[in-house]
This record gives sequence, structure tokens and C-alpha cells, in this order.
Amino acid sequence: MFHSSRPYATTLPAYAAAGNESSTDRGALLCLKSQLHDPSRVLSSWRDDSYLFCEWHGVTCSKQHASRVIALDLESENIGGNIFPCITELSYLVRIHMPNNQLSGHISPEVGQLSWLRYLNLSMNSLNGEIPKTISSCSHLETIDLYSNSLQGDIPPSLGQCSSLRTIILSNNNFQGSIPPELGLLPNLSALFFLSNKLTGHIPERLGSSRYLRWLNLQNNSLSGGIPPILFNSTSLSYIDLSYNWLSGSIPPFMQASSSPLQYLSLTENNLSGEIPHSLGNVPSALYNMSSLKFLGLGANNLVGRIPNNIGNTLSGIGGLVLEGNKFEGPIPDSLANASNLQYLDFRSNAFTGIIPLLGSLSMLTYIDVGENRLEAGDSSFMSSLSNCTQLTNLWLDRNNIQGLIELYTTNIPKSLEVLVAIDNQLSGTITSAIGNFTNLTALQLDNNLLSGLIPDTLGNLPNLSVLSLSKNELSGEIPQSIGNLEQLTNLYFEENYLTGLIPSSLHGCEHLTKLNLSSNNLYGQIPPELFSIYTLSEGLDLSYNQLTGDIPPEIGRLINLNSLSLSNNKLSGEIPSTLGECVLLDSLHLEENFLRGSIPNSFISLQGIVEMDLSRNNLSGGVFTNSSDVFIQVTLGCAAVIVLKKTSHAKQLTDQSVKQLKNFSYTDLFNATDGFSADSLVGSGRFGMVYRGQFKFELCPVAIKVFRLQQLGAPSNFLSECEALRNIRHRNLIKVISLCSTFDPTGNEFKALILEYMSNGNLESWLYPKKFGQTTKRSLGLSSRITIGVDIAAALDYLHNRCTPALVHCDLKPSNVLLDAEMVARLSDFGLAKFLTDGSAFINSSSIAGPRGSIGYIAPEYGTGCRVSVEGDIYSFGIILLEMITGKRPTHEMFKDSISLQSFVELSLPQKINEILEPSLIAYHEGKDIDQVAVGIQSCAMQLANLGLKCSKMSPKGRPTTEDVYAEIMAIKEEFSVLRNRVM
Repeated sequence: MFHSSRPYATTLPAYAAAGNESSTDRGALLCLKSQLHDPSRVLSSWRDDSYLFCEWHGVTCSKQHASRVIALDLESENIGGNIFPCITELSYLVRIHMPNNQLSGHISPEVGQLSWLRYLNLSMNSLNGEIPKTISSCSHLETIDLYSNSLQGDIPPSLGQCSSLRTIILSNNNFQGSIPPELGLLPNLSALFFLSNKLTGHIPERLGSSRYLRWLNLQNNSLSGGIPPILFNSTSLSYIDLSYNWLSGSIPPFMQASSSPLQYLSLTENNLSGEIPHSLGNVPSALYNMSSLKFLGLGANNLVGRIPNNIGNTLSGIGGLVLEGNKFEGPIPDSLANASNLQYLDFRSNAFTGIIPLLGSLSMLTYIDVGENRLEAGDSSFMSSLSNCTQLTNLWLDRNNIQGLIELYTTNIPKSLEVLVAIDNQLSGTITSAIGNFTNLTALQLDNNLLSGLIPDTLGNLPNLSVLSLSKNELSGEIPQSIGNLEQLTNLYFEENYLTGLIPSSLHGCEHLTKLNLSSNNLYGQIPPELFSIYTLSEGLDLSYNQLTGDIPPEIGRLINLNSLSLSNNKLSGEIPSTLGECVLLDSLHLEENFLRGSIPNSFISLQGIVEMDLSRNNLSGGVFTNSSDVFIQVTLGCAAVIVLKKTSHAKQLTDQSVKQLKNFSYTDLFNATDGFSADSLVGSGRFGMVYRGQFKFELCPVAIKVFRLQQLGAPSNFLSECEALRNIRHRNLIKVISLCSTFDPTGNEFKALILEYMSNGNLESWLYPKKFGQTTKRSLGLSSRITIGVDIAAALDYLHNRCTPALVHCDLKPSNVLLDAEMVARLSDFGLAKFLTDGSAFINSSSIAGPRGSIGYIAPEYGTGCRVSVEGDIYSFGIILLEMITGKRPTHEMFKDSISLQSFVELSLPQKINEILEPSLIAYHEGKDIDQVAVGIQSCAMQLANLGLKCSKMSPKGRPTTEDVYAEIMAIKEEFSVLRNRVM
């Protein structure tokens, strides 16, 4: 909004002496170049032998004084280094626009020499140190944007002397201290963005008297004290965000509410208390009488009292109303039905009572959350009215006193509804077959009610259903075979009912299932082997407390991602299959109270992550737990418990630190952004988490939301490691963390997630193997694109290994962790295993208790022998990726066995048979060109890539090249191919 990339159109005042100083500016530019790291060679035109410096890339000279540089525009050019003090020699500079690079170092005091400077944008870099006091000498400065750096110290009060300042953006840094009151005296100030810093103290009252201030965002700091009343009586402010601070006291009254231009007000997550002032709801109305207000967020405070009866009449323009997490009481006003623009209503976690009003007149309504109150639905007219809300996607009614027949809630809902949550109420009756008509449903949660009768077959007609939860009711009959039609289902909960019959083998059709709970029913018969073909089962499989008989199928070993398994309290017999030892990610195993016999399988020694295991009350004997091994297992379990406790303590400390750095979204925010974590939003999954595409309300760009599987051993530390790594690094080829969420979900379970940039082109793996991912419409990657991606990965590693202090090792480099943005620029992601180094090899802050770090096929061989983490490990993984990109074969391909590996496969083909191993699309991609010349060029560059990949993936870390050499070599390959392409392609 406040970032412009256009050249600054201006001429200097006539009295500005030009002189014959062309050599001065040329020398300053060359000085600047000498201090910069330019791996992409965007400054190649800045040459010692070139005197036409006004034509150099990114340079603009004055039309009035042709020899004087007035603007530098070098956005997103992958430039590193320090621009100070050389840039300050360009004394006529009016504009500096260099965001999204890798600039480092301090802003030197010499910046005060730039007396004509009007626009300074160095956002999204790695600048550190403080803003010098001499900035006050930039008397013409109108915009200063230093967003997302590592700047620290106090915000200098001398900024208040820059009387022309209109926009100040210092967000996402480490500024401390208080907000200088002097900024409120700036006569032209219109935008002040200080979010996500470490600011303390009170909000200066003078900010409220600024005549032109329109945008004020101070969210996610540690500001305290009360809200200055003058701030709420400003005649210019249209946007105020003070959320996620420590503000206390009451909300000040709005004396000029009817004439206020305020459109957005968020006070979420503070310590505000007391009642909303009488002036806010009654005559004279104030906050609740602002027809201009589009969003009001008062969530997660300590506010009490009742909502004014006429709120829907006075807030006629409101689009978002968030009051969740307070202590409001009394009825929800019927007048809300008159707020015709209302789209988002969140009244969760209060003490509202009475009947939910009819909201069917709100045609724009998309989200309703009145969960965790004491509400009733009366004669269910509320539900009937919602059939008119044709845009409604989310309806949360959980944990209230809602009674009545479930039929009225599953037949009158609008067809647009995607999420229906009504757990912990007193709904009764039978779920009718009409539920199958609501094909947009992604989550249906009716747990802990009084539902009876059969589960309808028509549930199988809901193709988008991701979460189906009917547990803790009185349902009977068999589980419908049609449930197996729900291919998008990720969570299925039928526990604690009176279900009978066999477990349907058709459940294997739920191919995305991550958690299945059928416990505490009357199911009988054998466990169908087909159940164990659901490879995505990871969070848990619970079939306990039923009447199941027969052997445990050996196919259980296919569940290699499973964390928790409970088959206890059944009538299972036979031996424990040795294949269960292949479920190496298990941390909880319950087989007690069965008729199992024989020895405990020796394969259980592979279950290194086990924290909880119960095999008691069977007929087992001997096995891995006998004699000295018994001591070993007990010690292992004991150590695991100690480690978990230590990591929990460490987790709290790091989480607290991270929350101070980033805005902390709520669970509800993420749930809404991902349509209830629907299968349609799921874009990827791994051992420690699942990644969803999300869209936040009132935000333009989508985000990626990585939800951590905290039940998985190592996941909490993985979350903390990723927070630690991502908050300290910034590079155009690294994924950017936007925020985090560390909270509890509605069921009381701990919930952690990272909000990241969304990469619209997926990951490198999906481009290398498009058929596997069902993406036949994607154009194949040509060699040029593969080389460029290799360069991007190398640039990221060069930054991590050589530009970060201390150096950072990624430890899990593989194609699925290489993301591609809209411009096909590669970004490294998933820093959950990353490690900072104190020197070239030793690592610190280690939380590993699970052995080698990385993924099979890409992990450096020395890690398997206990060697310490090193940058050479990343180089090995990079080499494997290079070989994979040119051959189109994974290092784990079935052809690579015995003595044949990906490396030997490539090495045996060099140099004469290089064409035989090239991925076919590398040639086909250039069809229609001069194929002979193209083939020769591709062969030459592919040969170089292959040799580089082989050097990087040598078995001995000492034999691998340095990161700097790797980066230089692949850059040279890119340049050579670029010349070739321009000549013959």
C-alpha cells in the first residue's frame, strides 16, 4: 500500500548547485558496488570503464542536472552487503528503493548528508543496529520504510524533526523502548506502522492530535497502560490496530462517534476490562453508533456487560464483529439482523444466554461462531432462517444448551455450508438421509449429544468431507459401507456409541485419513487387512474396547507414519506380527487385555520413539524385553520421559520469545482461513505436520499454514526449531514466516502452527514428477528452469552457510522442501531440523533424540555414523538434487540397489552416454528448435551439472566443495547456458 516501485519523478530546486561533479557521483556508485555482493550480476553495467553512469541499471539522474544521481531502484535483485557510507556520497539522492535484498550492516550516521532525500525504502533486508539520530537532517524525508529487518534500539525522537514525514514503517524489527511522543507533532503524518517489535511503555497521547494520521498499527508489541482517550476522538484516523499488547483499563468513550471516519478498530488480546462505556450503546451512542465502522475486534480481553440492544441499527456498515473470549452476558440482540453488511460474527467463549436471534436476513453472512456460551435455539427458527444465508460457510454452535431434534439442524442449513460444529449440546433424534444433500460440507462435528438411530448411508455422498465426528452419542447399527466413498476424509470419530457389525473393508477408500477412532462400541469380527493400506494414517488408530477377534493382520506394518495405535480390550488372538516393528514412528502402543500369545517380536527394538507401551494381560512371553534387554528398554523409556520434560520446559521459553516477535493468530483465525482445515485446503503433509492453503479475512494474499502434529515425538521441538531459524533469516530464496499460532484448539489440545508465504507453484518434487501429483497440465521443466532452480538453492545455502551469524545448516534438503513462487523462484522451506553452528562443525541447541537428521536418499552418509551436523551435509543433499533434476530419478528409485546408486548410475554414463540418462523432457521441451544444436548445448551443460552433483555428493565430507565454490560454479553454468540459449534457442 505504501510501497512504490516507480522511479521518483522529480527535479531538484533551481537553487541546487550542480557544478561539474559527475566524477563524484560515478565514484560513489563504484564505491557502492565494491561493498556489495552481487551473485546475480545485476550491477554488471556498473563498470570502471563506463562513464555513462546515468544509464547504469537502477540509476536515475536528474533531468535538470544530468550529472547528478537522484534515484536508485534495485528491488529484489539478490544484492548483499552494506550500502553505507558510500551511498551517502550521492548527495542529490531523492529516492532509495532497495527492498527485498540481503543488505546488511548498520545505517551509518552519514545518512544525514542526504538532505534532499524524500523516499527511503530498505524493507525486507538484514540491516541491524540502530537508526542514527542524524536522520533528522533528512529534512525533506516523506517516507521511511524499514519493515522486516533486524534493527534494534530505541526509535530516535529526532525522527520528529523530519517535518515532511508522511509514512513511517518500522514493523517486524527488534525496536525497544517507548514510542517517541515527538512523532505526534509531525504535521503531515498519515501512516504509522510499528507492529511486531518489542516496544514498551504507553501510547503517546500526542498521536491522537495528529491532523492527518489515517493509519495506526501498533499490534504485537508490549505496550501497556490505558488507551489515550484523544486517540478515539481523532477526526482523521480510519484504521487503528492495537491488538496483541498489554493495554489495560477501560475502552475510552467516543465523543464524536457520528462524525468519526474510523473504519477498522482491533483491540484483540489485551487486558482491557470493565464494561463498554454507556455512551457506546445508549444515547448518545458512540462506538456502537459509528456508521463508518467496517470491522470491530474486541476479542480476548476481560470485558463485561451486555451488548446494546440497538447495535445492529447503529453499526449499519459493520462487516466483521469479533467479541470472542470476553465475559459478555445477556442475550445476543435481535437487532443484529439489521446489520445488512455483516459477514463475520464471532461471539465465542462468553456468557451469552437466551435464544439465538434470527439472522436469515443477512445475505452476506459467511461465518457465525457462538460456541462456548449458554445459548438456546428455541423452536429452531434460528436454523430455519439460515437457509436464506446463501453465502454462509461456517456455523459453530458447540458447547451451549441447544436442544431439539437434529433433523431440524441438518435439513434447514444453507447448501453453501462447509463447517457445522454442534458438539456438547443436547440435540437428539436421528440423523436423516437429507444430510447427504449438503455436498459442500467439509466438517461435520456432532459429538457428545443425545443422537440415536442409524448412521445414514447418504453421508457417503459428501465428497468434500474432511472431518466427520459423531462420537459420544447413542448411535446404533452398522458403520455404512458408503463411508469409504469419502476420499477427502482426514479425521473419523465414531467412538463411544453402540455401533455393531464388522469394520467395513471399504474404509480403505478414505485414502487421506490421518486419524480413525472406532473405540468403545460393539464391533466384532476380524480387523480387515484393507484398513492398513491407508498409508496416511499418522495421528492415531484406535479400535479398543470392542469385540474384535482373530489375528492382528501382518499388513499392519504398512502404517509406517502411525504415531499411536490402540487395539486393547478386544478378543484378538495369535502372535503379535513382527511387521509391527516397521511402524517406526509409533510413540504409543496399547495391546493390553487381549488373548495374544507367543514372544514379543525382536523387531520392537526398532521402535525407538516409543514413550508409552502396554502389552499386559495377554499370554506373551520372552522376546526383546527379557534379560538384559529388559533393562535397556526401561532405560530408553526413562530417558525419553526425561527428554520430553526437558523439551517441554525449553518449549515454553522459546515459544514465549517467539510470540514477542510475531503476531499470534488464534486457532479460529486459522480454522476459518483453511475452511476448517479441509482436504481441499491441504497442499502437503510430512512427519511433523500438514500444510494448508489459507485465506485470512480482510487480507488479499493467500498464505501457507503449517499445522504441527504435536502427538508426533519430536514435533514440539521441530516447531520451536523452525521458529528460531525463520525469525533470524531473510533471503529471497528462503520461505518467509509471516506469523505463528501457539494456543489450544476447541477440544483443549495444544495447537501450534506457522503461517508462511504461499507458493503458488507448489514444490520442486511436483514439477519433477507431475504424473504422481496429478498435475498433467503443468509444462515440463526445461534445463534452463532446472539450472535456475539450482542457482536459487545454492544462493540460499550460500546465505545460510556464509552470511548468517552463526551459520545455519538446513539438514533436510530435498525437492519437496524446495518451493516455487509465482515467478518460479525457488525458496527453501521446512527448517524444523535446521541447526545453528558455533564453528564449522559443532552444533548447539540440539534437540535431536531420534538419530540421523534428514530424509532417506538425501541425508549425508556421515550422519548415519553419528558425525556432527555440518555445512557439508547440506552440500551432499544439494548434489543429490542436482543429479535428480537431470535424470528425473529419485535416489530411492527401485533400480538403485545392491552396489548401484544414483551417483554411480550417473558416473557410469559420463561422458559418452550422458544423453542416455537425461530426463526425456529436457530435449522434448525444446521441440521445434534446431534440435542438434540444442542437444549439444544441453549435453554440455548437463555434463557440468552432473559433475558438480557428483562432486557435491562424494561419500567423504572432506572431498566436497565449499558452498561458495558450489554457488560460483553453478552460476557459471547458468551464464553459459544463457549465452547458448540466446544464440540457438
